[in-house]
Amino acid sequence: MNTENQAMTGYPTKDLPWMKYYPEALIKNLSAPDNTVLEYLEKNCPGEDEIAMHYYGIDITWKAVFEQIDLTARALKSLGFGEGDQIPVFICATPEFVYLLLAAERIGAAILCRDNTLEENAEAVKKSGAKMIFAHDYLSQEELSAYRHTAGVHCAVLLSPYRSGQYRDTPEHIRQFIDEQYSDKPAYGPKTVGWDAFLEFGKAYEGEVDAARDINRPLYRGYTSGSTGPSKQVIHCARTMLGNLHQMNFYGSSDEFRANWMVTCLPPSLVAVVVAMVLLPLASNKLLILNPFCRPEDVDLELMRYRPNCWPTVPMLFENLVRSKRVPDDYDMSHLMSCGAGAEAYNNHQILRAQKYFVDHGCKARFTTGYGCSEAGSNMTLPMSPRPIADGNVGIPMPLSVIAAFKPGTQEELKYNEIGEICFASPSVMLGYDSKKATARALQEHPDGRMWLHTGDIGYVTEEGVVYALTRGTAHRFGFENCELATLPMENRLADAKIEGIQDEFFVIAPDPEHRHHFLPYLYIVLKDGYTCEDVTAKIDECLEDYMKPVEVKCIAERPFFHFKTNRIGLMKELMTKE
Repeated sequence: MNTENQAMTGYPTKDLPWMKYYPEALIKNLSAPDNTVLEYLEKNCPGEDEIAMHYYGIDITWKAVFEQIDLTARALKSLGFGEGDQIPVFICATPEFVYLLLAAERIGAAILCRDNTLEENAEAVKKSGAKMIFAHDYLSQEELSAYRHTAGVHCAVLLSPYRSGQYRDTPEHIRQFIDEQYSDKPAYGPKTVGWDAFLEFGKAYEGEVDAARDINRPLYRGYTSGSTGPSKQVIHCARTMLGNLHQMNFYGSSDEFRANWMVTCLPPSLVAVVVAMVLLPLASNKLLILNPFCRPEDVDLELMRYRPNCWPTVPMLFENLVRSKRVPDDYDMSHLMSCGAGAEAYNNHQILRAQKYFVDHGCKARFTTGYGCSEAGSNMTLPMSPRPIADGNVGIPMPLSVIAAFKPGTQEELKYNEIGEICFASPSVMLGYDSKKATARALQEHPDGRMWLHTGDIGYVTEEGVVYALTRGTAHRFGFENCELATLPMENRLADAKIEGIQDEFFVIAPDPEHRHHFLPYLYIVLKDGYTCEDVTAKIDECLEDYMKPVEVKCIAERPFFHFKTNRIGLMKELMTKE
């Protein structure tokens, strides 16, 4: 649908102005696929003898992938897993994770992933009703005991990090990190079985494997990061996962060049890792390099070792790269064909810093920032923007998706450039949370017949179809009517002022202890060497409007992270505790 010559109504949901940027030939018959995830991968498989994944010195062909999926599915059935069951999976993004996900789909089950505290993980298993978990073999006796006593788990299938890789081809810094995960008392014993022994059950299984085909059956149960609020279980099915993946994959792959794609550190407990970082390269004929046991602070070494063409990253990993003293000034990053970061908004200072870093290292790709959430299945926009990446610009909606701003707490759509709650309608929207009450708040059917995801994020859409994401939730400051504390615009005021002495800056919005339902801004800054807080405070006040001015400026050594995002919620809790 080309809207270039269409009369504008003033409303994004009616005009769909972003569609003019998509080549009509590519999107003419584009629709959400009616496939299982496995069917979709089989359909896009470049050939069984082609290499699908590389894992610590070992190339894994598509033929081997399909064989392992089948064997894993049979093993699951032999142990009693079947349609409607939840399979708790506490392993990193290894090849075996891929096998488990697709095997679960075949038998009609869902995998349950969480990467939080032991208590939270055990509680999730208890709610699932599962009596068996999958974990790495560095699971300790203490941890297994907690799962047994808290959740009623009978047995654990244990996976070695080296099972699909080659120990001798694994760099020393990665072997060291893996070694650090083991306790003095590992869980191996009568209540555990190794992965290869688990597969032996599959070899002996002769019963039915495949459940009735149902692309709307729960397949993946992950959790939100918990970086902006309480972590919630998000439920996706094949239809919603492919609804997202297919929109990112609509342009297909190159016939002239096969790109490689590296995934480091990030856990598959986040749906974006599963859909956008693991399944997408597999579905678009890219060589997937799985590197889950890389320390976040060692991403520089792995970038230089593998020289990937695509490296999906997040703020923490990029910061570690920039801070690295091991990357030579003349290191050539021209191997990167795409570079960008998701997970949270980048202010203008961060964007310029990232762009400069990559340009200085010979990277010709444009640095971009993404926008999405677990509830949306990963990405909500694509970086095909007619405007520079700045001021909260996160690109345009994906071709089968609609994004608009609504008056917060309502279903009243706002016009272009009017700030409100960002809402999202798409084939990729989750089935829901594991709480009906929370689902009812987030998923709402509007009068247009679409099911809309109410994100809680604040932003707007322009006449060009560009989405601007500004902050999380509304925050009123006492004494200032009609003024919202929005972190990104406030940070951009400082970034654009280019205050001498400030290396990095971000705001934390915390509840006002004296005025209920109101909030206060606190500014955290990282200073350049030789500067003090007193050197910059006056200049900070000069470039901010009165309602934006922080009640306190806090100087810190470096930006703190939690779950790969700036740890604003942790800092907010500290502020509230002090109050």
